[in-house]
Amino acid sequence: MTKKDNRLLGMSLSNCINIKRHFLIITLIFSAFMLFGCSTTQSQVSVKNTKSNRAMLTKIESHYKKWRNTPYRYGGTTLAGSDCSALVMNFFKNKFSKNLPRSAAEQAKLGVKVNTPKAGDLVFFKTGRGASGLHVGIYYANGKFLHASTSKGVTYSNLNDSYWKKHYWMTRRVMGS
Repeated sequence: MTKKDNRLLGMSLSNCINIKRHFLIITLIFSAFMLFGCSTTQSQVSVKNTKSNRAMLTKIESHYKKWRNTPYRYGGTTLAGSDCSALVMNFFKNKFSKNLPRSAAEQAKLGVKVNTPKAGDLVFFKTGRGASGLHVGIYYANGKFLHASTSKGVTYSNLNDSYWKKHYWMTRRVMGS
């Protein structure tokens, strides 16, 4: 190879490196626009949803504080003893002045079925207990739901616990549906 050939080869390599560098810079700039360019709308939506979600969580927590020492009593509707559907019925009556049916089977017909639960949604289980074999609770957050447990009374449980996962049936949204 001659000196001229070496010089041309060096210039070609230099041009190739510059092209790669420019391509990388353009790719990074484009990626930044894609990642951050559309985030404003999503953030505004999230803030709105978070405020209403926080309000619902506060209502559920308040209901739990009032009912937490209540034992399970099939057919019960008071703080002296309550079943699952009465706990749900009382929550919506006291917090939203919304009248729900007395039984879990009738409550299961309300609102719309949803795949992803949010605070205040009704979660239903086919446990085989009670007149309809259904159990109902109020979804809280992060897999937790408030309900009247036959063994623990009014308590929070987790949808991911093996028992509840096995018996889970559906989630229904009765607020905002």
